[in-house]
Amino acid sequence: MASLKDIKRKVGAVQKTKQITRAMNMVAASKFKSSQVRMENFRPYAGKFMDVLNSLALRVENMSHPLLAVRDPKKIRVVCMTSDRGLCGGFNTNLIKATERFIKDKSQEGKEISLINVGRKGRDYFRKKASIIGQWIDILSKFDMTLAVSISNDLITPFIKEEYDELYLIYNQFVNVSVQRPTVIRLFPLPSIGQDVDVDPDKRLDYAYEPSEEVLLQKLLTMYVHVLIFRALLETSAGENGSRMASMDNATKNCEDLIQSLTLKMNKARQAAITAELMDIVGGTEALAKG
Repeated sequence: MASLKDIKRKVGAVQKTKQITRAMNMVAASKFKSSQVRMENFRPYAGKFMDVLNSLALRVENMSHPLLAVRDPKKIRVVCMTSDRGLCGGFNTNLIKATERFIKDKSQEGKEISLINVGRKGRDYFRKKASIIGQWIDILSKFDMTLAVSISNDLITPFIKEEYDELYLIYNQFVNVSVQRPTVIRLFPLPSIGQDVDVDPDKRLDYAYEPSEEVLLQKLLTMYVHVLIFRALLETSAGENGSRMASMDNATKNCEDLIQSLTLKMNKARQAAITAELMDIVGGTEALAKG
């Protein structure tokens, strides 16, 4: 059995750890609330943007745009979104595993894969395991649409120049605090806009467009990429903070359980020490009596 002094030292260390995890839980809860509000506020905008884009596309004949160009996918780029910091459970691990599976499947098909990392954890993991051609790190703690535009511009120009043929985005889809869903979507070429859209003609809104539908659609397709990237950033940020909040809450509870267990051992060790001292006193008393 460990000595009483050692057990007291362990109890003190766990109590300090509990203070740290509780503080991190409170910070993560505050950040999660903020990121969740931003994400939930942006979702309706993204949905309405898609509705307007589809409505516009239905009015344009022979729609063509460089971002809709379909080529033989010999060269594929993958954008992997992770967090910049750890201590958020299996959040980053699940995203990294999803990226590894995707890269493995496409590599077996003979595709040339290159990786773009958004987030430090993904960059650090794939640094020696994949061909990394771009990275965005230390940016998820505070960001706005400007970041989404910058990332999108770095992706759009090489695709138009035919430097690669397909682009996939791997990000976290936020469901709730305990459920984070790694999601893989094809970003380029963009899916067919306005095709197979089941809309009642009587309920379809008739907009007055200025400039023309064709010119407006060309501009909105680029904005559509910005919206997709920004939504993925918001979903990933909310998922990171939610996972960290849950992980730190579990860590705090584990510290409390460990403190209870160590306190029980400490009490047993104290009782054993008191019993040993009493036995020494009784033995000494008996020895004096016999003498």
